[in-house]
Amino acid sequence: MALRNIFLQHEPILRKICKEVTYFGEHLWQLLDDMHETLDFRMLELFGAANRVGVGLTANQVGILQNIFILHNNGKRLEFINPKMIRSEGEVIDIEGCISCPNEYGKVKRPQTIEVVAFDRQGNPFSLALQDLDAVIVCHEMDLLVGKLFKDIAFDLQTI
Repeated sequence: MALRNIFLQHEPILRKICKEVTYFGEHLWQLLDDMHETLDFRMLELFGAANRVGVGLTANQVGILQNIFILHNNGKRLEFINPKMIRSEGEVIDIEGCISCPNEYGKVKRPQTIEVVAFDRQGNPFSLALQDLDAVIVCHEMDLLVGKLFKDIAFDLQTI
C-alpha cells in the first residue's frame, strides 16, 4: 500500500466527471487499498486517534479519474464502484467540509435516507440503504465524482 497525494479544490481533476470502472482486478484493488490508507493517515493527521469523524474519499481526489469512492464511519469501511443513487427521502441540513477544501465549512442540504447501487472490488453488484451521516457522506462523495464540490451548494460558507 502507499499514501497518495490529495488534490485540492483548485485542481482541474476535481471538476471533471469520473469515468466508469470496467476493470476489476489488481490495479483497482491496489488503488482501493491506497485510498483507505491515505484516508486513515489524513484523518489521524487532522483529528488525532481519539477524534474520528465520518469521512469519504473519491478516486479523483487522489488523481485518478475513476467512478470510485470509499466511506469510513462508525467502524464501517465501505467501497463503492460505479455508484448510482436510486432513491432518496427526507432532508437534513448539516455542516460539511472536504479534505480537498481545507479549513472551509458550510451548511448543506442533503437527503436523510438514500439507496445506492454499486459494485464491490470484485465486480459484484450490491444495493445499500443508508441514512443520516452515512447518507450525507455518500451524497457528498457522489457529487465529487461528477465535478461538484460541497461549497458549490453550501450556504453560510466559512473559512476557519
